Amino acid sequence: MSRPAQFSLSTRLRRRLLAVSAGLLTAAALAVMPGSATAQQNGGQGEIAPRNDQPFDAWLQNLRDQARNAGIGAATLDSALQGVAPVNRVIELDRRQPEFTRTFWSYLDKRVSEGRIERGRELLAKHRDLLERIEADYGVQPRFLIAFWGLETNFGDYLGSFQVIDALATLAYDQRRGDFFRAQLLDALRIVDQGHITAANMKGSWAGAMGQLQFIPSTFVGHAVDRTGDGQKDIWGSLPDVFASGANYLSDLGWEGDQLWGREVVLPDGFDLSQASLSVRKPLDAWAALGVRKANGQPLSTPEGMQGSVVLPQGHEGPAFLVYENFRHILSWNSSINYAIAVGHLADRIVGLPAIQHGRDADNRPLSFSQAKQLQRLLNQLGFGAGPVDGVPGSQTRAAIRDFQQANGLPADGYPSVALLQRLQQKAGQ
Repeated sequence: MSRPAQFSLSTRLRRRLLAVSAGLLTAAALAVMPGSATAQQNGGQGEIAPRNDQPFDAWLQNLRDQARNAGIGAATLDSALQGVAPVNRVIELDRRQPEFTRTFWSYLDKRVSEGRIERGRELLAKHRDLLERIEADYGVQPRFLIAFWGLETNFGDYLGSFQVIDALATLAYDQRRGDFFRAQLLDALRIVDQGHITAANMKGSWAGAMGQLQFIPSTFVGHAVDRTGDGQKDIWGSLPDVFASGANYLSDLGWEGDQLWGREVVLPDGFDLSQASLSVRKPLDAWAALGVRKANGQPLSTPEGMQGSVVLPQGHEGPAFLVYENFRHILSWNSSINYAIAVGHLADRIVGLPAIQHGRDADNRPLSFSQAKQLQRLLNQLGFGAGPVDGVPGSQTRAAIRDFQQANGLPADGYPSVALLQRLQQKAGQ
């Protein structure tokens, strides 16, 4: 059932400590996975099989023994594991590299569409009473729960079509990330054993994300809520359970119910772009003193003690955002900056706040996977350590880009772009 009303600061601090110690994540928080069911639906069998020297039957028996020793009932194991076999399509999706690195604008325009904004407003009005009661218990504003719901499964339209037990068994058997997925599989079996859902009805994404907010099993075990009191934590079909579970998870992460996620800002001429990083936190009055202003040109609001970071999701030519603590909690749900801005912006648009005002003229050409690898290769060749040539411009690659930009008199925003690749090609040719 729900928690006592009147969310308090001491409760929030306790939940934050709990979240840090537990280290629980949603599937989407694993950056290497396209976590939500909207990204991938089940298809035909692929050609890529899991890698493991042990025969699957022997591995499964060992897993069964471990589950039984963990207290999971024999009847559950018999029904849930009967006929389980590796699903090659799951491995194919796990191995597949993206064709392009999606730009911020292409990502945002697809996910924060006018249709989704309007539907979010309708659903917020429809479920307002329930959402306000949940806000009173957990301190999470209703618009954010609606935004997560919209981003994860398009408000429950796409929950995934994979059998979660089969998918997790496949990924657990595969040696690439076997330990992580083995733990998820055991939690999934525990969920079935507790009677929250049958194994046959436990469907989700290829990576094991489940329900209308796409929880992985460990997140379910740590945070799912039986709001209706019927003995089941039904994150698939019961909106009270869905919203309460999402709010409980965010609350445990330390969600600040009286704060925004962030805001669009305008940076002054000559702004030091090395300051545009989540690793740089300053009080809001310090950003204001540097000349950072609201998107409409008005001075920043500077509540005492509140801190923020500047992020540039599409480089210095794109929009700029000053993001707060709740933004970091969204990143704990999904570690993509584009995703976190999309959640925050969708939540804002649902309650009538304006669209993003600046940065539409930024170069929106996507960087292909092969181009990203070439960019990393050229940086390494020119003496700027970009790390492994893997086509994924992570923190090391972006630091190398900043170093190259600074050395060549370019705005040092660390952004991997087609224009930057062309500059690297020119430099290497020289």
